[in-house]
Amino acid sequence: MKVLVLDTSAFIMGFNPSASGEMYTVEAVENELLTGTIAQLRFRLSKEKGNLTVRPPSPRSRQTVDKASAQTGEKGFLSEADRDVVALALDLKQSSLDPVIVSDDYAIQNLAEHLQLKYGSLANFGIVHKFQWIMYCPACHRRYKHPAKTCRVCGTELRRKVLSKTRIGKRLVG
Repeated sequence: MKVLVLDTSAFIMGFNPSASGEMYTVEAVENELLTGTIAQLRFRLSKEKGNLTVRPPSPRSRQTVDKASAQTGEKGFLSEADRDVVALALDLKQSSLDPVIVSDDYAIQNLAEHLQLKYGSLANFGIVHKFQWIMYCPACHRRYKHPAKTCRVCGTELRRKVLSKTRIGKRLVG
């Protein structure tokens, strides 16, 4: 059965969880919504009406997401809510459901692509390539893994660049 897993951007872009179907999110998404906004009100009303299930992801799925985000170079560029949304989608997939992550965040879409999870966006076209990122020193060109911020040799602030990219067959569900 198809279920939706909503990221913060879904609420900000005006997605209405009171539509038909099962919808899930994580507590960290509510924490990212600004107090007193329409997005936060939409979240709370949907939760109170029972149209939105707020559920924590399992520690095992969180570990899988942390490992995958480190391997792809997304670690440090994903918020707690981002990681939890992807981890919850993994849990739901393991429960024989068909989760679709609703997010306009390219980092979430990239990670979902690497984990073979479906995703859709509301305000953009979504990713076209799946990326492997690397941190590098623009001065001496040494490579580092995240969370390094400065070069250990010359002290220059590191930048992120694409190590490899692969065109994707659309796993996107819009």
